[in-house]
Amino acid sequence: MTKNCITIGTFDGVHTGHRFLLNQLEMQAAKARLKPLVLYFPLPPKTLLGTKPEMTVLTLPDEKKRYLRELGVCAKALDFTTCRTMSAEKFFKDVLLKQYNMGGLLIGADFALGKNRQAGADWLKAQCEKLNLPFEIVRFYKTGTQKISSSLIRKVLATGDIEQANLLLGRPYEVTGKVIKGKQLGRTLGFPTANLDTGIYKILPLGVFAVKVRVGKNLYDGFCNIGFRPTVNSIDGILPLVEVNIFDFDANIYGRKITIWFADKLRDETKFGTLPALVAQLKQDRREAKKILKKFKI
Repeated sequence: MTKNCITIGTFDGVHTGHRFLLNQLEMQAAKARLKPLVLYFPLPPKTLLGTKPEMTVLTLPDEKKRYLRELGVCAKALDFTTCRTMSAEKFFKDVLLKQYNMGGLLIGADFALGKNRQAGADWLKAQCEKLNLPFEIVRFYKTGTQKISSSLIRKVLATGDIEQANLLLGRPYEVTGKVIKGKQLGRTLGFPTANLDTGIYKILPLGVFAVKVRVGKNLYDGFCNIGFRPTVNSIDGILPLVEVNIFDFDANIYGRKITIWFADKLRDETKFGTLPALVAQLKQDRREAKKILKKFKI
């Protein structure tokens, strides 16, 4: 039976840096006549262990699974609850060698293994050398002098810089949510919106954005407001409200899941003195979004 050349990680975002590492995995595996295998955690350990897990994840488990599948790699999800208490030695022997038939190992430069990240590259290299297994550390993938990482993309999204986030991800940032009933204030203003329940984990950039919207098999243009509605009374809670105005669309989609892809930021969320001033701005937002979306592909 052919053994596996393995890489391990969270792969939050499955971004351009991750894809560079996966390309290296393919080459290392081919060189050693092994099968490439990706072991990943569906949710980041920091999210699962943290006291504030809200809006800490770039890719939810289903999204991550789909992205990895689209890249054509064999990927297996790891159960973090089981792995978190394992020593590095036990994980290396029982999981990598026995369960996943490891014949080689490739890791990122900042990878560590075992409870409390007890074993880094030096320890892993030594273990592989004892068994005469190929071992490689992949350098950080950079844009200019800055390494591309999930942490960097989270910071970029927090500023609302969608163009830069999309560049680092290598694709448009997406959010999927179930359409829920709101107060229907947008409808009274002439801009009906689909309010989305996106769960607690997904990172939501704040502001007003030009977006592509998928409803079923159909794609539409639209714009999206993510925030706390300062003009028509703020909402309570930790999570901002996601409201999507879909252009040339009037179907009832309550209870359905829709996906939005972010093209660019139009502006920050703003408190207007009057509702007519808000409506005037929304009309301008729609015009700007249409211009942007003419050139935007997903």
